[in-house]
Amino acid sequence: MRTYSLAYLTANASTVSQAIGIAAELGYGFVGLRLQPNGPGAPFQSFIDDATVQRETLARMADTGVQVFDLEIIRIGEQFDPVVHRPLLEAGAALKARAVLIAADDSNEQRLAHHYAQLCEFMQPYGLTADLEFMPWTGVKDAQAAMRVVKQAGTPMNAGILVDALHFGRSTTSLADIAAIPRELLHYAQMCDAQAGLNFTTEQLIHTARQERLLPGEGNIDVKGLFATLPQDLPVSVEIVNLERSKPIGDKAWAELCLNATQKVLGDA
Repeated sequence: MRTYSLAYLTANASTVSQAIGIAAELGYGFVGLRLQPNGPGAPFQSFIDDATVQRETLARMADTGVQVFDLEIIRIGEQFDPVVHRPLLEAGAALKARAVLIAADDSNEQRLAHHYAQLCEFMQPYGLTADLEFMPWTGVKDAQAAMRVVKQAGTPMNAGILVDALHFGRSTTSLADIAAIPRELLHYAQMCDAQAGLNFTTEQLIHTARQERLLPGEGNIDVKGLFATLPQDLPVSVEIVNLERSKPIGDKAWAELCLNATQKVLGDA
């Protein structure tokens, strides 16, 4: 039986405590949290600077048994200092989280690898993996590029590569590329569906990723093939944001639809 995590984007209108409650009610074992924004002015969940929320969260986790799997987000740009992200990493350690999602905003692969290596070293004491997500509009566009960066960084002990079904379906990544990722670099994978293809504009790619994903089975990404290729015991982060469909029914009802559709496609229903 696979382990399922409720990703931030799936329940993006919920506070940390609400997300944990939804996960517990629906049978998710974990949650993913966005504790710092993915861009200037972007939404995120209050935790880092709120002692009341911190106490409530730890109590809710203890009551429900739901754990935190991953935190978002650290972006590596041309100028990068890992120390800036100490508060996020301290929060991760306090929550006993396992992974931090890393995005690449630098197209200079050598410099990116240098900064990624610095970040991995800085993260070591916090017990967190640095999971580099390939996204076709970023500096790491596919799985092969992610592998190159990790290798150039010296394959740190806490390095990781994050596979998102959406970016698999909209990049040149093949199932052979997925199969070539060493098991020790895979800590979790993200599930959703959409229309596959390589002809989308950057704006279209970002719009789908942040607002309009489909339930597994509704698009034509080979999600069955992808998750059959990935390790069968790999935790699955259910990351299916669709603002038009989720807002009218609320986060809990949407998260239930997402989990049911994911389990059906993966044969866990």
